[in-house]
Amino acid sequence: MPYEREEQEAIGRRIKRRRLTLGMPQADLGAAIDKSQGWVSKVEKGHIELDRAALINSIAAALHCHPNDLIDRPYVGTAPDNQWQLAAASILRELRRYDLTPAFEGTPRSADALWQEMTRLHRLRDAAANVAILRSLPDLLREASALAEAATGHEREEAFGIYAVCCKFAHTAAHALGHPELVAMACERAAWASRSSGDPVLPAVADWMRMWDMWATADWADAVTLADKALTGIDPEYERGDALAVRAWGSLQLRAAVSAARAGNAAEAGHRLGLARQASDRMGGPGGEPVRDRHSLTFSAGNVTVHAISVALEMSDQGEALRLNEQTRPDEIAALPNSRQGHHRMDLARAWLWDGDRHKALGELRKAEKLAPQLVRNHPIARATLRQIVYAERASTREELRGMSSRFHLESAGRTRD
Repeated sequence: MPYEREEQEAIGRRIKRRRLTLGMPQADLGAAIDKSQGWVSKVEKGHIELDRAALINSIAAALHCHPNDLIDRPYVGTAPDNQWQLAAASILRELRRYDLTPAFEGTPRSADALWQEMTRLHRLRDAAANVAILRSLPDLLREASALAEAATGHEREEAFGIYAVCCKFAHTAAHALGHPELVAMACERAAWASRSSGDPVLPAVADWMRMWDMWATADWADAVTLADKALTGIDPEYERGDALAVRAWGSLQLRAAVSAARAGNAAEAGHRLGLARQASDRMGGPGGEPVRDRHSLTFSAGNVTVHAISVALEMSDQGEALRLNEQTRPDEIAALPNSRQGHHRMDLARAWLWDGDRHKALGELRKAEKLAPQLVRNHPIARATLRQIVYAERASTREELRGMSSRFHLESAGRTRD
């Protein structure tokens, strides 16, 4: 079996095993995800590549399991590649003991000093260095907890804000590396800490995180509802033009746009993209006064553009995605962090592949890997896209060789010798 088919067929076997465990016929699974029984059969045999996150999540939801159970994440690498799981376990220990006396010796640094420490995590996030992020977080969580217990007033609120943003970093890295337990607990603790932070925008950021988690269970409508709840909570700050509220408001609209697209609601997705563009316009141009993004949200005109391309792909319209890409300003994309650019290049790889240009698809995938290697090599959609490219190239080569063999009469010569 060609190696590029092994992972694809293994996913099919896991789907079949889970379906049979539930006593669910193929036709019932197909009906739950709006597909035919024959389509499910082909997936289970590894004949169809699942290259859409929404589709994988919908199948997992119908089978009452986590998507990672079907695609077997986290992927097993070499021993050094797996060291991040030790850091993840250490973070989980800290998050479980959130309401106990902090295990921290000495005097914690001030909130200002800890916020300065967080700027390094912002740089690591922008570079998609998720393993390095996880390794940094246990000590920071302990120190933030110690400061929250020792301090009073605004300093205590700031300590809770730092704890919540640490949880957000853990949440992002755990999603990228495939650790669902850490994803869920980081989201819960971020919501808990944000309520004591004194930051009126931070609870909305926690809801933004929770929307991402709802995607794992294909709860697209609930994700949009949650976005509206969070948006209502920060509307006063948004109307006043508070810079951090504008960033959060726009980010929530983008996440709502993707949720609506995955639900098949193109009109709602387009409406949300339009609202996000309004928020982007309110932020001003590159010459505006810089804002310290303490919430670690990536929001800009370029981010709205790449989300519009993602939405087009969610609606299976690669032509629109490529058209939007042609109109994209290169400087807006270049201003995005590597992590966001990596996602964008993965989207373009899928668009070109679906459009029939494997060469351009592979080129975009190479750019994505160069920008954010940890992210791309661990991303199920990037892996699925690469498998399709490799298998199609091999199939094309086999067909060319078959034609040449026929023209050279190699097949008949072989039969004669037998």
